[in-house]
Amino acid sequence: MPNIIVCSLTALVGSALSFSFGIWSESFTLLLVAMGIDYITGVAAAVKEKRLNSSTGAWGLARKGIMLLVILLAHRVDILLELNSLTMGGAIFFYLANELISITENLGRIGIPMPDRLRQFIEVLKNKK
Repeated sequence: MPNIIVCSLTALVGSALSFSFGIWSESFTLLLVAMGIDYITGVAAAVKEKRLNSSTGAWGLARKGIMLLVILLAHRVDILLELNSLTMGGAIFFYLANELISITENLGRIGIPMPDRLRQFIEVLKNKK
């Protein structure tokens, strides 16, 4: 692929991401990492339990895509109401708490121990739901 096409596609994707989510925050990066880990640990737990199902996996990916659409919507609300990422930040941390709880549950299903401090932190998030 010629260099100009690669550069143009990169610029297009970058522009779309900037429009959709604004300045890329570390909390958004953490959410994306947690989403990936949740999906992988969920698949691993399903394999261990011999319950792997393609429609369940597809639904999990669809749910994560819908979460990103809600965050996109929250960002646009922030712009409209000049809230300086207040709504988007709230949505990110809400979904981040859910992902961390889900990862904890998946690790338990797989049989992987977690550090007590991390488990306590996630329990606090779980109880605040």
